[in-house]
Amino acid sequence: MDVEVVGKFLATLPEDDDHPYRTGPWRPQATEWAADDLTVVEGDLPADLDGVYLRNTENPLHPALRFYHPFDGDGMIHLVGFRDGKAFYRNRFVRTDGFAAENEAGGPLWPGLAEPLQLAKVDHGWGARTLMKDASSTDVVVHRGIALTSFYQCGDLYRVHPLTAETLGKETWNGAFPWDWGVSAHPKVDAATGELLFFNYSKQAPYLGYGVVDSDDNLAHYTAVPLPGPRLPHDMAFTPNYVILNDFPLFWDPALLAADIHLPGFHRDMPSRFAVVPRRGGPEDVRWFEADPTFVLHFTNAYEDGDEIVLDGFFEEDPAPVDSLTGDKWQKAFRFLALDRLQTRLHRWRFDLVTGATREERLTDSVTEFGMINPTHAGSGYRYVYAASGKPGWFLFDALVRHDLETGSEERFAYGEGVFGSETAMAPRTGSTGEDDGYLITLTTDMNADASYCLVFDAARPADGPVCKLALPERISSGTHSTWVSGSELRRWHDVDVAADALGFQDGRPRASR
Repeated sequence: MDVEVVGKFLATLPEDDDHPYRTGPWRPQATEWAADDLTVVEGDLPADLDGVYLRNTENPLHPALRFYHPFDGDGMIHLVGFRDGKAFYRNRFVRTDGFAAENEAGGPLWPGLAEPLQLAKVDHGWGARTLMKDASSTDVVVHRGIALTSFYQCGDLYRVHPLTAETLGKETWNGAFPWDWGVSAHPKVDAATGELLFFNYSKQAPYLGYGVVDSDDNLAHYTAVPLPGPRLPHDMAFTPNYVILNDFPLFWDPALLAADIHLPGFHRDMPSRFAVVPRRGGPEDVRWFEADPTFVLHFTNAYEDGDEIVLDGFFEEDPAPVDSLTGDKWQKAFRFLALDRLQTRLHRWRFDLVTGATREERLTDSVTEFGMINPTHAGSGYRYVYAASGKPGWFLFDALVRHDLETGSEERFAYGEGVFGSETAMAPRTGSTGEDDGYLITLTTDMNADASYCLVFDAARPADGPVCKLALPERISSGTHSTWVSGSELRRWHDVDVAADALGFQDGRPRASR
């Protein structure tokens, strides 16, 4: 492995830090690396794996103003590129405005998720709460050959080079970006049309917006989807003709919100509501469907089945778990992050466009979340979901689980004691002919070896274990979301001898034109 340190930042975190989401598997990184010809530790790297796996993580450099929440950390993109039976690795902080301002100040400026807005040391911010830092640390997608990072409570979209992880600036959509509200995490890329579908939300009426960015990077459609009040949506889904948005009964307490206190509560007597909206529809076209009360962090897919819209996602049986009076202080404080406390299970909703009726069913008894699918099946019928199970009581992924929605069977690969994985992306192999004809990719945090690895699985047989294990230059922090982009979607990917040169940059530095 050819390794180079390309950046290192000064951290001001306490030396005796005991916060579980700033230590152990969540220990943040301050070093940026470039590594070529990654060392194969086990197995063989498939020659028909072609493209880039990208993953976003939270990596704080500074302590919180009062109480740190793991979603507050600064975004850092990790990428592993695969071509011609070789692999390379890059990691870079996302150079957000907040990241630059706090580094210049030498400490925190904005309150985090678990802190009151009154602690802010500045008079501006981002997101639905308005005075939060946009850390761009939640999600990452690739649209028109450029990676876009996003923040879970809305903010800017940062353009990131998908081969070097270098920040290229903010997305503007040719001047039409909705700066006032920003864009939420989990915009969706429709590979069939080249469109980017997104939503955003705010404390101001109409509270929810939806938009379409076309294949030329123009904001082609933007409309309100009126709600009864401020809500906390986190994900959306789409079909060829519709998008599905939501109004769940977990939202900020209105009375407290009037005092600028952002405390969410779950209203068990209220239904979940799903908005089915034509892709280019307006408020008058929204159709609402009611279902059992829950909260859903992530949907896996949606598709059209005759007169019905089918929507799959992870139903939370207990969106607001009470203090069980067990576990340590940290488990009590962060019980809302543990999959076993939320009781997240794959669920299916069917919305009848003729009758207006909703049917729903549980698809599995297993507690999993962070499901991914073959990206070529997004918006259409599909069979497989590749998800994660969680370490009890903690926000850590301890196993990879493949759900077969046709048979109801599951395959599981446990990473082992002290080893934690990432959200797994499915990468169709070159010339793929079936839904599971490809590979699963994840990055691990191995506390036993004090190291991190990239694992590659056969998507058809994940329980057999990885077909290849690659070493990374440093143990990385646990984190949130990932994506896969095929080499065929990257400009100049196959036009150069070295894959990392493909977009005219080497490690973020412009190269002379050839």
